Amino acid sequence: MSESPTIGVSVIETALQTMPLAPGVYRMLDAKGDALYVGKARNLVRRVTSYTQLGRLPERLRRMVSETASMEIITTHTEAEALLLEANLIKRLKPRFNIVLRDDKSYPWLMLTEDHPFPQIAKHRGAQVRKVSYWGPFASAWAVNQTVTAMQRVFLLRSCSDSVFSTRSRPCLLYQIKRCSAPCVGRISQQAYAGLVAQARAFLSGKAGSVQKELAAQMEQAAEALEFERAAAIRDRLRGLTFVQGSSVVNPASMTDADVIAAWQSAGQTCVQVFFIRGGRNNGNRAFFPSHTRAEETPDVLSAFIAQFYDDKPPPPLLLVNHDLPEQALIAEALSLKAGRRVEVTHPQRGEKHAVVQHAETNAREALERKLAESAGQAKLLEGVAALFKLPSTPERIEVYDNSHIMGTNPYGVMIVGGPEGFTKSAYRKFGIKGPVTPGDDFAMMREVLTRRFSRALKDGAEGNEAEWPDLVLIDGGAGQLSAARAVLDDLGVQDVKLAAIAKGPDRDAGREWFYTDGQEPFQLPPRDPVLYFLQRLRDEAHRFAITTHRAGRSKAIRTSELDEIEGIGAARKRALLNHFGSARGVKMAGLADLEAAAGISRETARRVYAHFHPDARLEEGASKRA
Repeated sequence: MSESPTIGVSVIETALQTMPLAPGVYRMLDAKGDALYVGKARNLVRRVTSYTQLGRLPERLRRMVSETASMEIITTHTEAEALLLEANLIKRLKPRFNIVLRDDKSYPWLMLTEDHPFPQIAKHRGAQVRKVSYWGPFASAWAVNQTVTAMQRVFLLRSCSDSVFSTRSRPCLLYQIKRCSAPCVGRISQQAYAGLVAQARAFLSGKAGSVQKELAAQMEQAAEALEFERAAAIRDRLRGLTFVQGSSVVNPASMTDADVIAAWQSAGQTCVQVFFIRGGRNNGNRAFFPSHTRAEETPDVLSAFIAQFYDDKPPPPLLLVNHDLPEQALIAEALSLKAGRRVEVTHPQRGEKHAVVQHAETNAREALERKLAESAGQAKLLEGVAALFKLPSTPERIEVYDNSHIMGTNPYGVMIVGGPEGFTKSAYRKFGIKGPVTPGDDFAMMREVLTRRFSRALKDGAEGNEAEWPDLVLIDGGAGQLSAARAVLDDLGVQDVKLAAIAKGPDRDAGREWFYTDGQEPFQLPPRDPVLYFLQRLRDEAHRFAITTHRAGRSKAIRTSELDEIEGIGAARKRALLNHFGSARGVKMAGLADLEAAAGISRETARRVYAHFHPDARLEEGASKRA
């Protein structure tokens, strides 16, 4: 780290000597090479020179300059390209002196397959690679699930996977409750199903009115032809369509595809609410709390948020915001460049669009008020924990450990983290127990978990990396677990971490837990004590995470088979063998000739599989005929 701002200024001045008069992105790095700040400029020299004028910089930037040990630049063709690159780097590097959007979650989409005669409608999350039409994004899994259900009711599209579709011999329950047309068993022709798909596409594209008119015409035709059962079915679909159109909180008639983005700031924190409008319908909303200093103004936070938010997702044609942005035209140009079409960013002043933005702003204000209230309550609880365990200050990081296994099989240990902002799920850790550990030995499992966690922390500290150290470690257990945990930390030379254990009371009743910690007699808290509830929540969250981790590991173990151990047998050949013989046991019992007869299995592969299960057998020319 630089000793004073003047040293940082000299670093910047040296970099300026070879810096081009061009658009680009600059990075200020500390002595360890970590990014302190990422910025963009239309003219790199002019922008970076401003950091050498310390008298004009606020205290935050003077501190940043004092820590600057080196600089890196990347030139771009335009300032819009620089803005996109800046957003990408900020999101990836998370520099301390930038406004940072902490959004690691992927968004769910609605997908309609295109590589099957009877397309499937389903929820999708992750990379978009298959031949599929995607609609979204949606703010939550709940929102997309509601839409899938609605699409089933109105358009009777299948939601089952292709493998389930190909093996059906009779209609499923969804057909019975009128949410699927049962194309799997021929209850609808391919041409008629294609008509349903076309209607669904039109609806998702915002043409609900034309779909409604088409359905009404079909219902009248069916009634005139005295096909009353068909007319009633279409009537039910029309009712479902009307319900879907009227069920959203925000359904602005004047907008087809848009994002409504509103920010509200209070007490040095900002909440940004995003409403996703697609096809004239509200796909849900989500609240974000970007990390920034108290000095940042709301328009600046909103501008940085938008640039980073669309780094990994396509922007819609219209963005409605509740503030005029500092570089609004540049942001619109950058998003247009990314989308390959025109993207408009506007701050509406009146009319329906203004009302929608005001609604989003109200949601942002209320979400921030809730978060601030929760933070205040959390602070009081942490003060209670500090008093309870005689901590020198209010804990910033509490780590809770638990184990999970069934009769010693698939053992896992976990660590969850809590603090002033609630649960820090990005800091959760899973530990697959490596052993050797006697099955069911909880003490040994906990010793391994703590040894691995704190050995790694000590190593990171020795290498100059900033290690996260807990103020309190909470163990699920009693005096024995506490003693074992203390022995591990003593062996590692860790003396500055407070240890405590929480043990279930008689009959495992919640509210009668015993607490164990060094230097204090075991004690209980009053049944309605808020601090007790808080510690119970920490313990229960660790238990939940341990159970789900164990179940995931057990499911993975169940999905593996002895076929995975055979060299050269990948997923496709494994699937071919299992489809042909029905199970791994069937493959194991098969003769060489039977293996060679399986579809997709060559003679060499068959011999390799047979040799794996029959290591003592001699495979000679003609052996397959004698097997």
